[in-house]
Amino acid sequence: MSVLHLIRGRGTAINLPNRFASTLSEAVDDGWIQDVPPSIATEVREEQSKTIITRNNSPDLPFDRSINPYRGCEHGCIYCYARPSHAYWDMSPGLDFETRLIARTNAATLLEAELMKPGYSCAPINIGANTDPYQPIERSYKLTRQCLEVLLRFRHPVTLVTKGSLILRDIDLLEKLARLRLVRVMVSLTTLDDELKRTLEPRAAAPQARLKVIRELTSRGIPVGVLCAPIIPMVNDSELERLLEAAQEAGASNASYILLRLPREVGPLFEDWLETHLPLRAAHVLSIVRQCRGGELYDSRFGSRFRGEGPFAALLAQRFSLVIKRLGLNRRESNDELDCSIFSPPGAQMNLL
Repeated sequence: MSVLHLIRGRGTAINLPNRFASTLSEAVDDGWIQDVPPSIATEVREEQSKTIITRNNSPDLPFDRSINPYRGCEHGCIYCYARPSHAYWDMSPGLDFETRLIARTNAATLLEAELMKPGYSCAPINIGANTDPYQPIERSYKLTRQCLEVLLRFRHPVTLVTKGSLILRDIDLLEKLARLRLVRVMVSLTTLDDELKRTLEPRAAAPQARLKVIRELTSRGIPVGVLCAPIIPMVNDSELERLLEAAQEAGASNASYILLRLPREVGPLFEDWLETHLPLRAAHVLSIVRQCRGGELYDSRFGSRFRGEGPFAALLAQRFSLVIKRLGLNRRESNDELDCSIFSPPGAQMNLL
């Protein structure tokens, strides 16, 4: 394995060209190979955004609005479907995505302003649909916590998705939200193998730390589910049953999964990761991915993009169905279970009728 393919603590060492760039530059190896893989510090740019709530009409998603306090994600998950979005900010979906981050420092202020609008209709907001709200820079910026404080004050329901153990810092807010039926958490669990986690999700919390998150949250009455995502053929698919068993033992009440998605630049980045870390398995992995995606590395169609199609995808769905039934994780969580009726903007005139 060449050190040129590795940067300590990062998911990728390459910066694919920004698909919107008019010119390209290419690094060339001059023969001066370093004995130790280089490290690259994280840069954070602060942004004053104009809006904070993103809306969608996807039939695949259980929510129609979301908040992402950060652009880019320091966790560095090589498979992250959000990587291509970094091109919109004139940066690469490769190494830039995990090292050049944008903090939307007015997120809470914007959120409060949008919730105060007279025509706003309350429905659960998801935090973490694109980038992880509890990535390492949240420790200092606290943008996710600030948004949760606004949502609690407004009595507004929220769902969170994370693979970061930093969420335990906000257990005080989550507990208050849970008492009002205003919160549900999904913990993303990809593998129980620490070594695989180290290369696949270099700066995300360790598997045991994520199981601790499930235990700690559920012990405080906060509803938690587990999201096995992504399931990667011939990489972590053999762990599916063990992942769900570990999550159920930790206290998870429901489960879901997503088959590996490789949109746009994520495809070549993942191929490079396979050639670097699993070279003998790379061709086989990609062959099965293509079998599940109509011969391509990615299929964006609603209804199939999360689950795939073909024999492997069907077998995976069958395995998942059987194990969640056995473990009692087959409860279908619905956003309807969160209470929208108590939404109350501070200072707003109450309905007397």
